[in-house]
Amino acid sequence: MRADARKNHDHLLEVAGAAITEQGIDVSLRDIARRAGVGLATLLRHFPTREALLDALLRTNFDELTAKAAALETSSSPDEALASWLRDCVAWTTEYRGVVVLMAAAIDDPESALHASCSTLRAAGARLLTRAQAAGKARTDIDGVDLFALVSALAWLGDQRSLASRADHLFDVVASAILTSAPSSDAGAERDPLARN
Repeated sequence: MRADARKNHDHLLEVAGAAITEQGIDVSLRDIARRAGVGLATLLRHFPTREALLDALLRTNFDELTAKAAALETSSSPDEALASWLRDCVAWTTEYRGVVVLMAAAIDDPESALHASCSTLRAAGARLLTRAQAAGKARTDIDGVDLFALVSALAWLGDQRSLASRADHLFDVVASAILTSAPSSDAGAERDPLARN
């Protein structure tokens, strides 16, 4: 890509990122082009579809979160690594309003431009979870699919203005539940007097 084309490409991504942060993923492509000071045809020449634009915008973030997971595997204890990555992942997904809906759809659609990035990100989280489980630091009745679903649920909370003030507290509740050994169902039945009735 020529230097001027790269500059235009990067400018469009920067403007698109700001627009999506403000208005969510359904922001008009025409509005993004207008904000960037170009025609819609120019935007579509760089990014023929909304999904192509989102893939280009989000792939860098996905790659950074995946690289962070790999770094945490060697630099932090298993429980700290999982909690740190989980917090960063949730924080990032709330930066771009509505992106969690796209991620959830893309993970199940191999034809999606975002599928490979989402799958790689989910696998990175699963490795951190498996490492924490092996160290006895995380409950063993969840897997990478569950972890990705929890990220999606926590990110959805952050997208809801009426619930956003509760997002940090609920993140702590969920992280504590993941990182705390859950009692077995038999042990719970013994302690619960209602279970014997």
